[in-house]
Amino acid sequence: MEMKITKMAKRDPKKPRGKMSSYAYFVQTCREEHKKKNPDVPVNFSDFSKRCSERWKTMSGKEKSKFEDLAKVDKVRYDREMKTYIPPKGSKKKKDPNAPKRPPSGFFLFCSDHRPKIKAGSPGLTIGDVAKKLGELWNGCTDEEKKPYNAKAAKLKEKYEKDVADYRTEGKVESAKKAPAKKEAYCDDDDDDDDDEEEEDEEDDDEDDD
Repeated sequence: MEMKITKMAKRDPKKPRGKMSSYAYFVQTCREEHKKKNPDVPVNFSDFSKRCSERWKTMSGKEKSKFEDLAKVDKVRYDREMKTYIPPKGSKKKKDPNAPKRPPSGFFLFCSDHRPKIKAGSPGLTIGDVAKKLGELWNGCTDEEKKPYNAKAAKLKEKYEKDVADYRTEGKVESAKKAPAKKEAYCDDDDDDDDDEEEEDEEDDDEDDD
């Protein structure tokens, strides 16, 4: 049951890509400029974010207009795709407080690493602005730059899956302890069949999650 809960938390691959803001397009352009001028020099996210923010503040409305136009076009695309998007069916299940907690994604680990740097560089930003900048920086990262965060997330996911397996095993043991002895003796053969069905169900769940 718990694995079905975690499956609900996964992003639907059919869901339209989120719309980009004018600032996100600006950051993307800055990154492309940096890669052309310094192809072998990795980006320092804290300094890069600070420079982009300062440069954006000093730009005129005319300079920003091309990025705003790109954002408007992308918003139209997003709104159009969302009109035809149908979310997957499924009901939310009540979570067991003792169940293993879902591991963080590569993006979440990236945020934990860079949030303090952004706050230090721009202390006046609101929580929403910080989150927005983190999303824009992540979207501008190359696959190679995202690799260490995604690799760490994969290890945490592997540990989580082992914890879930242990959690399920403990749940079966507790259920067996609570079951009346008389019923166990009377329904001995039926219990074996139920266990087989449970194992088959769990295998199906695991295949779905993979």
